[in-house]
Amino acid sequence: MRSTPSKNQSNTQKEKTRSITYRLPSKIIDELETIAMNNKTSQNVLVKQILEKYVNWDRFGDKIGMIPIPRGILDSLGAEMNGDDINEIIKSVLPIIKDTVLFMKGKYDLKRCIETLEDYMRASGMKSDHRIEGDLHHFIIQHELGMNWSFFTEQLLKEIFIQFMPNKNIRFQTTKNTVIATIALGSDFNEHDY
Repeated sequence: MRSTPSKNQSNTQKEKTRSITYRLPSKIIDELETIAMNNKTSQNVLVKQILEKYVNWDRFGDKIGMIPIPRGILDSLGAEMNGDDINEIIKSVLPIIKDTVLFMKGKYDLKRCIETLEDYMRASGMKSDHRIEGDLHHFIIQHELGMNWSFFTEQLLKEIFIQFMPNKNIRFQTTKNTVIATIALGSDFNEHDY
């Protein structure tokens, strides 16, 4: 969600890199070349993205019980949800989120929770961004799943922030495809710095 440097990178210094060589089957290399060319990116950037996704999310997927669900199924489930359904789902999901954050990050706090949600959205292909304007932080999620999923996302974010910052005011802008949560966390808040 953040529009600033990656979690291992500060604003003033460049991320350290190392060169390494791997031996891969030609078929895989050919596919990577084709994908990189079609995406108008370098093979290096593509492989880095693939490895980052694995390290940050995929390696935990089986361990935390993640299964891919087609967008159409979520669409149809969302169409049937009402306010009570959303509240029940959130009650069920919050302990799962806590367990997931504890397992993946080793501790449960606001920064690690936000970072885990960012990792999930990136892994699931959802568009998200984190923009900072002075003390205000805007968390933008574009899911394209309809109004009920927007209500779900809004309520889930509200519950997460209230757990850690019960006295903070959170504002939401919500459409059928997008949720923007705005909260004052201070200009120095960085979910990747813990």
